[in-house]
Amino acid sequence: MQVTKESIIGDVLDKAPETAQFFFEIGMHCLGCPSARGESIEAACMVHGTDADALVAKINAFLAAK
Repeated sequence: MQVTKESIIGDVLDKAPETAQFFFEIGMHCLGCPSARGESIEAACMVHGTDADALVAKINAFLAAK
């Protein structure tokens, strides 16, 4: 699985639930809400004031190491 900034958070969590830790680390604690489930990583990072590229890189590195 390759994650991009356009990836929908809910899709990422459905395929790799263990990636939730990376969203929690940057303050995204509302992963179960309908908005978060259908929101892109880029949009969520913009709302939370975090770097989408850094988050995507961290998630992809984690998934590659599995």
